[in-house]
Amino acid sequence: MAKFKKLVVRKDTLMLDFRSLTFLSVCKHMNFTKAAIELSLSQPAVSQHIRYLEDKYNCILFIRNKKDIQLTPEGKLLFSALKTISQDEKKIYEQIRYLSDDKGMLKNYSFGLSMTIGEYAITPAILKLVHENPETNFHIKYQNTETLLKCLDNGIIDFAVVEGYVNSDYYNVKKISSEEYIPVCSGKYKFSKPVGQLSDLLGERLIHREVGSGTLAMLISILAMQNISINDFGRTVEVNNMHMIVQLLKSSCGISFLYKSAVEPELKSGELVEIKLKDFKVVHDFSFIWNKNSIFSDEYEGIYNRINDFLNEMQ
Repeated sequence: MAKFKKLVVRKDTLMLDFRSLTFLSVCKHMNFTKAAIELSLSQPAVSQHIRYLEDKYNCILFIRNKKDIQLTPEGKLLFSALKTISQDEKKIYEQIRYLSDDKGMLKNYSFGLSMTIGEYAITPAILKLVHENPETNFHIKYQNTETLLKCLDNGIIDFAVVEGYVNSDYYNVKKISSEEYIPVCSGKYKFSKPVGQLSDLLGERLIHREVGSGTLAMLISILAMQNISINDFGRTVEVNNMHMIVQLLKSSCGISFLYKSAVEPELKSGELVEIKLKDFKVVHDFSFIWNKNSIFSDEYEGIYNRINDFLNEMQ
């Protein structure tokens, strides 16, 4: 007979009923009608499910306006809790599915890497993690930060390593590394005028990442602090591939703002150079994140610690 390791689940874990799933669907769409369509329910049924939860928790979950709805503070708290329970339930089903009769429980992790950190800064540590765990299935997804957060919310991935800003109300956030964020161009690039500060770059063509990228979100935030926007550059190239951005830079097609680790070889060779500005000095964190209060938090934190160990060994 097959021998299985016992699946341990915290006794206080509550699996979701249909009304909680309705609430999550409404949160996903922020629209009762769209939630009803997704769940094949009538809109009155969706409203009834939400009223049941509001009565159960003795609070208002949504502020309803004519044009849209918004979560109340109580609604945000319930969303965070139910979202985590939903993802944990999917993980439990997944672990049961991967039970092996000879090896006990076969680990199965799905995780995401934002494009910059995934392609450059953390790759050696991921290679060591995979090599160290030969009996584990890994499913690795490369996407921008916004897409990875949606994957985490929908249970497609268990955890992620991302750049950009993350809401710690919904996720456990652990710093992986701090990286310099610098303006760069080709070593042969010809500026339209002398450059000494950020505003001097507005006459140049800006090469930047796509909407949804943590790198772009951070750039927009940094520029806003100096009352500058992407549109102020006039000429831009939007690219969702880091290798293409590097090639455009090397061909003197414009300037960009990137994490230093993403172009370290090109900086050392002189193909690319850092643009020295008096008013631009930015260091930003890459973060390891997972859903807050997950019953698998100890496992995910253990993986974070192992990746951190690998990165420290490389320094």
